[in-house]
Amino acid sequence: MKYIQTSSAERARFQICAAVLAFLLCIAPASQAEQIQVGFSPEGSAEALVLNVIQSSKHQLRLMGYSFTSPKVVKALIAASRRGVDVRIVLDAHGNANRSSRAAMNMIVNAGIPLRTNGAFKIQHDKVIIGDGLNVQTGSFNYSTAAARSNSENALVMWGFPEVANLYLEHWQSRWDQGEPYQSAY
Repeated sequence: MKYIQTSSAERARFQICAAVLAFLLCIAPASQAEQIQVGFSPEGSAEALVLNVIQSSKHQLRLMGYSFTSPKVVKALIAASRRGVDVRIVLDAHGNANRSSRAAMNMIVNAGIPLRTNGAFKIQHDKVIIGDGLNVQTGSFNYSTAAARSNSENALVMWGFPEVANLYLEHWQSRWDQGEPYQSAY
């Protein structure tokens, strides 16, 4: 039997991955409708998953983000709102002070979508979309142009996991409650 030497960091990453997988297997319903998908950038599959969660939502979307500059995400959120989806967004107050973020945020609130900024933390580093109380997208993928085009990022979507979605909705609500309504500059 051969043994492969691994660093303590590699062992820790493996243990974290094993714990997350064990957690997901324990809470996963037995039905065939539940699935987990992963995507990466800049290859394009992370952004595609994010857009798929937004586009497939029929009733409700809740987004928590750090960096927010992606024209594709903004356009998809506005389209979702126009088709009757209840969209609400809470973003990090500090990481979105730049011109690109402000432009994206202005477009969102000018489309009638409630948006709050949360400055209660050094950074609100969450990157999460909860769709219809069933589906959760999370990972390192910021809702930004850089995340889609030049960063090495990942996105994970858990389709049909209401128990997980509920936990994320509770977390989202706590950040929303701490946030301040964003007002458009124009």
